Amino acid sequence: MRLPSWLSQHLAALRAVLVFTVLLGLAYPLALVAVGRIPVLAHKADGSLIEVDGRPVGSTLIGQSFTDADGNPVPRYFQSRPSAAGDGYDPTATSASNLGPEGIVDTIATNPDDSTRSLLTQVCARSKAVGELNRVDGSRPYCTSDGVGAVLAVFRRDGLTGPVTRVVSVNQTAPATPFLARYEGVPVELATPGEDYRAAGATIVPIRGDAPAEPAVPADAVTASGSGLDPHISPAYAQLQVVRVARERGADSAAVRRLVQEHTTGRSLGFMGSPGVNVLELNLALDEQFPAR
Repeated sequence: MRLPSWLSQHLAALRAVLVFTVLLGLAYPLALVAVGRIPVLAHKADGSLIEVDGRPVGSTLIGQSFTDADGNPVPRYFQSRPSAAGDGYDPTATSASNLGPEGIVDTIATNPDDSTRSLLTQVCARSKAVGELNRVDGSRPYCTSDGVGAVLAVFRRDGLTGPVTRVVSVNQTAPATPFLARYEGVPVELATPGEDYRAAGATIVPIRGDAPAEPAVPADAVTASGSGLDPHISPAYAQLQVVRVARERGADSAAVRRLVQEHTTGRSLGFMGSPGVNVLELNLALDEQFPAR
């Protein structure tokens, strides 16, 4: 007896669902679990956890912050790069900030809780903080000395042309001092919370300033990774922190520098990515060789 076409089609669809459920819902996941139990892969499959005295202290694959209860950097430890994952290095909220190079104007609301900082201001603030922590020059191009984006809203008499009639430092509010006293002969004002100067017809002008072309604070010290979970920092950022860490631990800077070199890994497969320093592994080695005083 021949089945109706509609019934045969439904039975074929049901068989396909059952076959793919077995293949992709059972066989494939079990195969991946089996691969993860291969001795050379088992450590990574289990999260690459590091234990000290039988207690897990972190993972070699997921970064973490080395801060106190108030979120301030602990000076005796090497610091990780910033993270945009949740409140920082949250593997359940892995993400980037999704901010781009055109994000140079802060949103300054009348309610401070509704204000948001542009990518430029975030970079400037981090560079200033890293510079102060490590006693180096934290200045960088397009940043003010107080750690915000050096950006002006310039109003001209005829819109985009004509003489300048008004200038506002859009990322600075009272009681700050404008980073530039005058622009083309016009006094620079501080921004008023809630004002949208771009919508009011201003031209947004970033000001480079006199910071060195190659800042002392490297890029990875002021920007988050794409995942927000990167456990590594660049050798340059690690070397920047050597003097501070050695001073805090009463150790010889040269010895701490050698420890950084020992924990510096090369490019993946010799050509992919950049050399890096695993911050957790380096800090654990520090605790072992140079215990905090």
